[in-house]
Amino acid sequence: MKYIYVLFTLLACSIVNAQLEEEVKVRVAIEQFFYAFNNRNELAIKKLVSPDVLIQTIGLNVQNKMIVRTENFNDLINFIITTPDSISFKEKILDYNIQIDGGMAHVWTPYEFWYNEEFSHCGVNSFQLFKDDDTWKIIYLVDTRRKEECNQVSDKH
Repeated sequence: MKYIYVLFTLLACSIVNAQLEEEVKVRVAIEQFFYAFNNRNELAIKKLVSPDVLIQTIGLNVQNKMIVRTENFNDLINFIITTPDSISFKEKILDYNIQIDGGMAHVWTPYEFWYNEEFSHCGVNSFQLFKDDDTWKIIYLVDTRRKEECNQVSDKH
């Protein structure tokens, strides 16, 4: 009986370690995405996303109605590469909540966006990733954007 307990404990530890390893890999993929984004590295971003990546934003339109807007990935790339170097931008990630099941991962990241060293907006990113061989790729990104109640984003985590 003692051997079964030891074997069970070792097996449980190896499962937990494997899960933690995958969480680290997923977090690194998201960190690399934002490092590439903040440093305007188009090629690095493209290596981290699926060719069919879907990007959406949830926010208020001019009539103050909540909408979901689908964005073109190439528009994101164009923003990155056409913004003059004299204009700075940075998305600051405040926290990571990572969930994994097999080859799928979900990452929830509250953030602040800074434009020319001034606060622009805040919100939450929700990433879906899939494991392509041993590499996690972003297949879906949806975010919220708002200018008010931004302290509530980071207070909830």
